[in-house]
Amino acid sequence: MKILHIIAAYKPAVIYGGPTMSVAMLCEELSKVCVTNVFTTTANGMEELPVPVGIPIDVDGVMVIYFKRITKDHTHFSPALLKALWRIRDIDIIHIHAWWNLVSIFSCMIAVAKGIPVVLSPRGTLSAYSFSNKNIGKKKLIHNLLGKSLLAKCNILTTSQREASAVKTLVNPLSVTVLPNFVKLDHTVNTEKLIPYNVLRLLFFSRIEEKKGLDILLDAIRLVNVPFHLTIAGNGDKNYIDHLKASVQTELSDKITWAGFYNNDKFDLLRNHHLLVLPSHDENFGNVVIESLSVGTAVLISENVGLAAYVAKNKLGWICQTTANSVSTAINTIGDKLHTELDNIRVISPNIVRGDFTGNALVQQYIGFYQNIKKAT
Repeated sequence: MKILHIIAAYKPAVIYGGPTMSVAMLCEELSKVCVTNVFTTTANGMEELPVPVGIPIDVDGVMVIYFKRITKDHTHFSPALLKALWRIRDIDIIHIHAWWNLVSIFSCMIAVAKGIPVVLSPRGTLSAYSFSNKNIGKKKLIHNLLGKSLLAKCNILTTSQREASAVKTLVNPLSVTVLPNFVKLDHTVNTEKLIPYNVLRLLFFSRIEEKKGLDILLDAIRLVNVPFHLTIAGNGDKNYIDHLKASVQTELSDKITWAGFYNNDKFDLLRNHHLLVLPSHDENFGNVVIESLSVGTAVLISENVGLAAYVAKNKLGWICQTTANSVSTAINTIGDKLHTELDNIRVISPNIVRGDFTGNALVQQYIGFYQNIKKAT
């Protein structure tokens, strides 16, 4: 089976966060059992990746072709990529990742025109929140004129039941399937208890943007009455980060560490905290939740995070609403009474998430999904 993955940005463009790295992890796992290629652009924020263009490159076992783009914004328009896609032959399935950029939309048009089965992973871009946040008018126009008809000819692959439900309210595709992300985890499993608990070590670890709810967390810690220290790790728009820093500069500056961007050393950061807090407004999956649990650090996440049901079912953390009162109440309770639960999660969670989000069993689920799509066409 030959699968071509198309995404506007691929690693090493880590600036785009979780979706880019999730796609890379998926392709690396699939490449072990089937022919897996990637078409992408040189996008790296406002800059371009320093990579050869137009030729296949082995990126951690995956054959990737980077194409130049002619726009520097989120549209990532790349005529060279589209031209190469039009010429391609002998592909069983085209798997497109994310929506609302010209790489995804035009690639979908070409694939449909060529009669190649299309799988689309929205990666959080087909939700009510996405439609109501940024470029609302343009999104509605594109959706009504083109997107809805294109998506009706796609097989949608989501990463959580929450995302699947959101997609079904917006489009009527050929099928909707739920399969979790592969998550790249640290090889080291350390389940030693973190002591002492006299200062609750909180961690926010994500791209810093409005959707992630960091402003909610900063409002919440004003209401926290247990001793705590909050580490904020991640990057984002400088103006927005400066605004958030100014909002807590006076009364809470000594209780907050702005740690900046972490990459390969992130697991040590996660391991050295008691609780990851992610009060997102909308999160189709949430890789960092699994990364945190893989080293034994419990999580407090909003009900809008795709993994909320998984966390609740397996008792690996706590679920809150996207309000300062809800977040602060949970932190106060955890810090005051639930140290035993934190220790228990530190022991049990690494093996649980490794069984569910890594390994050959998950690879075979993906292969079975692709085979069913191919048989149906």
